[in-house]
Amino acid sequence: METVPVTNPYTQEVIADVSLATPQEIDRAIGLAVETFQTTRNLPSYMRRNICNQVAEGIEKRKEEFSRTLAMESGKPLVYSRAEVDRSISTFRIAAEEATRIHGEVLNLDVTEPAKDKTGITRRFPLGAISGISPFNFPLNLVSHKVAPALAVGNPIVLKPASSTPLTALLLGEVILDTDAPEGVFSVVPCKSRDATALVEDPRLQLVSFTGSPPIGWDIKKRAGKKRVILELGGNAGVIVEPDADLDFAAKRVCFGAFSFSGQVCISVQRTYVHESVFDSFIDKLASETQKLKKGDPLDESTTFGPMIDTGNSERIESWVKEALDDGAKLVTGGKRDGAFFDPTILTNVKRDKKVVCEEAFGPLLVVEPYRDFQEALDTINDSDFGLQAGVFTNHLDLSMRAFNQLHVGGVVLNDVPTFRVDNMPYGGVKDSGFGREGIKYTIEEMTEIKLLVMNKYL
Repeated sequence: METVPVTNPYTQEVIADVSLATPQEIDRAIGLAVETFQTTRNLPSYMRRNICNQVAEGIEKRKEEFSRTLAMESGKPLVYSRAEVDRSISTFRIAAEEATRIHGEVLNLDVTEPAKDKTGITRRFPLGAISGISPFNFPLNLVSHKVAPALAVGNPIVLKPASSTPLTALLLGEVILDTDAPEGVFSVVPCKSRDATALVEDPRLQLVSFTGSPPIGWDIKKRAGKKRVILELGGNAGVIVEPDADLDFAAKRVCFGAFSFSGQVCISVQRTYVHESVFDSFIDKLASETQKLKKGDPLDESTTFGPMIDTGNSERIESWVKEALDDGAKLVTGGKRDGAFFDPTILTNVKRDKKVVCEEAFGPLLVVEPYRDFQEALDTINDSDFGLQAGVFTNHLDLSMRAFNQLHVGGVVLNDVPTFRVDNMPYGGVKDSGFGREGIKYTIEEMTEIKLLVMNKYL
């Protein structure tokens, strides 16, 4: 049996060896999901609600085990790991509520004379067996955002977790085994990428939900055939800070948005544009907030800044920073690497063709630049291949609405950073940032099919 080591990014020690699923085992998991659908498609909403609530209760009972496992396999500080576990509990609670209110409607079809005796009824029906592929950065809650809505509608799901962080997904599998969910409703198949082909191409699967890098995501969309696809891909989130903003609050939130989990978040703040009249003041406040971050062991209760997922990624960030500095950028703070750690780094005076500006860093990098005109700032944020979320700090309603109307992104956050997300909101992007929406209610719509019943008055 082939295994893959799971390495603690902080200690570089192997904390577990996880068995890899073979292509034959993946095929059996898909077959079991298809078979199980004959049961789950007929589960009443109260049973689907109860299953989701049981999962939430199971995670809550093992909250500290989940939190510590997550911190060890991903390097995420314990304070943020616990927050992720709390969010996952909430995700399943929300799914339980949504399971009982999947909507339909009655339609008046008598809009023309030939249809005068007709009435329509619509309902949403589960698609069938589906697959999910999840990333390393939120190894529990991003898995939950695939599994919870699937359980809520009655779609069995086969999940491939990230190879570097499979342990929390396996723990979730244990929790689901202890619920009233039918056998086969959830399978976890850690595997090599080459063996995951069936999760994308097998025609028995009706949908694939992928969270990860844009090149892989768009390739999945090409290979998925007739099945539906949900893609939650990369970002290069921008923030605008207007002169009327609360600069102390904005600096704290931008620091959090840029450097929490070492910037390894799709909606991490990577670009911040500050009005020239408050630029110097904001930079000083931001640098001060950044210096308060405590680097250390993710299992230390006081740590707020941990390592990146591996040394290779910290070396990549180091090369990006060097490229920018060699071409005239100014280093405000940070810029040093120590193994998998890369210090929280703020740059300014960066040319817009540099990787730190135009590509997704997925690391603790922040570019801060001044602007003179609000429209210029909007246009600069839009000048990106990505469009996930953006943030605007202002108390002017006209500027807020102009940002909402003009920013080409999936979500605009006012007076906070684009890193903000709660688990019931529609979440997703445009351009290279993805296709479709997550957020339980909205994922349920992606995971169901509308069916119409036409009723004739005179039967």
